[in-house]
Amino acid sequence: MSNPHVIPFSTTLHVRDTCLCLHVQRAARALARRFDAALRPLGLTNGQFSLMMSLNRPQPAPMGSVATLLDMDRTTLTAALKPLQRRGLVHVVADPKDARSRLLTLTPEGMAVLAAAVPIWTATHAQVDEGLGEGGPQRLRGDLSNIR
Repeated sequence: MSNPHVIPFSTTLHVRDTCLCLHVQRAARALARRFDAALRPLGLTNGQFSLMMSLNRPQPAPMGSVATLLDMDRTTLTAALKPLQRRGLVHVVADPKDARSRLLTLTPEGMAVLAAAVPIWTATHAQVDEGLGEGGPQRLRGDLSNIR
């Protein structure tokens, strides 16, 4: 009697070789490790760099707009902000127009760390782009933005 719940190993190989989600996740983890290593001397992760960069604006950033930009829920964003707040890199205040809302800004120390991180990010990004070949980076960004 055969087991109807047995999936053939050939299916596993097919998923391994063709699953876009798997390949994007693997690439994302590899990129995250690369940028984490590059930013480690500043005590930042790639996620913290992205979060701080999203706060680099002329006016304080509403938490909702930052969460939307980073495609995070507010709870995850709040947790991500905590270590940056503890280091004195980010300031979170109640919105004077709506005390339930929060406004996020980089502190002067945060701006200094971000300014030191940008050349590291730029050099690392150039290496990644170079590895993708001519036209690869722009095409990849375009293709990924089509997935929503």
